[in-house]
Amino acid sequence: MDTTTSSENPLRAGMRLERVAPPCVVVIFGATGDLTRRKLLPALFRLTEQRLIPAEFAILGTARHLMSDDDFRAQMQAAIKEFAADEDFDEATWQSFAKRLFYIAGEFDDAALYGKLKSKIDEIDTECNTRGNRLFYLATAPDFFGVIAGQLGQAELARPKEGSWTRIIVEKPFGHDLESARTLNQQLAEVFEEKQIYRIDHYLGKETVQNLLVFRFANSIFEPLWNRQYIDHIQITNAEAIGVEGRGAYYEKAGALRDMIQNHVFQVTSLIAMEPPASLSANGVRDEKIKAMQSVRPMPAEQIEKFTVRGQYGPGTVLGDTVPGYRQEPGVDPNSSTETFAALKLHFDNWRWAGVPFYLRSGKRLQKHITEISIQFKDVPHRLFTDADAPLQPNVLVIRIQPNEGITLRFGAKLPGQAMRIRSVNMDFRYGSSFGVKPPEAYERLLLDCMLGDSTLYARRDMVERGWEIVSPIIDAWRKAAPDFPNYEAGSWGPQAAFELIERDGRKWRRL
Repeated sequence: MDTTTSSENPLRAGMRLERVAPPCVVVIFGATGDLTRRKLLPALFRLTEQRLIPAEFAILGTARHLMSDDDFRAQMQAAIKEFAADEDFDEATWQSFAKRLFYIAGEFDDAALYGKLKSKIDEIDTECNTRGNRLFYLATAPDFFGVIAGQLGQAELARPKEGSWTRIIVEKPFGHDLESARTLNQQLAEVFEEKQIYRIDHYLGKETVQNLLVFRFANSIFEPLWNRQYIDHIQITNAEAIGVEGRGAYYEKAGALRDMIQNHVFQVTSLIAMEPPASLSANGVRDEKIKAMQSVRPMPAEQIEKFTVRGQYGPGTVLGDTVPGYRQEPGVDPNSSTETFAALKLHFDNWRWAGVPFYLRSGKRLQKHITEISIQFKDVPHRLFTDADAPLQPNVLVIRIQPNEGITLRFGAKLPGQAMRIRSVNMDFRYGSSFGVKPPEAYERLLLDCMLGDSTLYARRDMVERGWEIVSPIIDAWRKAAPDFPNYEAGSWGPQAAFELIERDGRKWRRL
């Protein structure tokens, strides 16, 4: 008998298929930092509330600051209340969760710390029955990644015991150029097997990014059109209204190209450009992603200026507030040549995408916060409606990653009346309104995947290095030429050169 009531959303049917993590202890290096407070502990607490983490589970934090287990628990309780404020705080769940929180202070380059960690992990294994399963999370400055990995190896913490597993999550940035990325990968490989290494990119944990695979390969109406015969060009925009938010010292060493394009934007680009995988296994998906990125056409040094644009914001107004320029931000050189905006034009030299340009842009202090993929189809081959009162607009498929995650398809329709008047209309799908449920936070999905041993949404070594291979010639060329900064006003859509980049080809950036 059908027991579905009228108040239930039929689109939510079958959604209770969540996977439950196995027993394990999560060791967080940098446990007193912002990432742990804002993302990791709230995510682990929400997974606990959802019963996706078993009772046989524990968290062991470590950092330089001296404190007791109770002090650490109090700090994490405050963090969870602040950064999971959209949900009711469940005191009973917290009491159970808090009992499994532990802390050890120490220096990351001190071998004595790792001896204490090993003893504590063994103790937790016995007390909490975590069965020898260990997840090490490096929520530290990048300078410590190789150091911590090496110390874990020396302390014999990197190799799993028989019948159990050991994994390590490494936060971005994965190096600051190709050479440093290769060095880091080699340092990790000397201690861990590649299958143990999880390079996290939180963009891949977003629900809409994951849905790209479903959208492309679970719907027969789109994949036949997903090629050079029907698609004119693709735009990927990652726009932020915020500035460097007190991270000027870090951003001075990074810039938009390193901070966003090389990792987040390239990961999304690869999902759009990839061929259908043989299976949805981790390697099946990641093999196709790297194959797509390997087909990106190299940029000769003398043509870098033709295919790239960089910018830096000056003072302006964002969302009604007057804001300073990048060079006036704390920790920033008053004569800084670091870019806060980058735009690229890429070509994929393969059968599917030959002749289809990909326009990528990412910037800070732009007009609004939005990340989306815009796929513009070619014009109709023969214009039947020559008497229409307005020119026909091409069909556009828009995939919004943030905010208001969803998908929009634009197509032409006739206005009511006797005259042949055609206007563009949208078919709009939004996750929140369609399913009536808030998507999980990216770190919830990615942490759970790692505990389950699913690396599909994590970056593989070859993908990281390929991203650096693509941007390295750009970095070298930009380093040799002094930029005329600032060249765009905060609250605008970037430098004029970015508009010229796409308009030279007879196209325009989508209005956001």
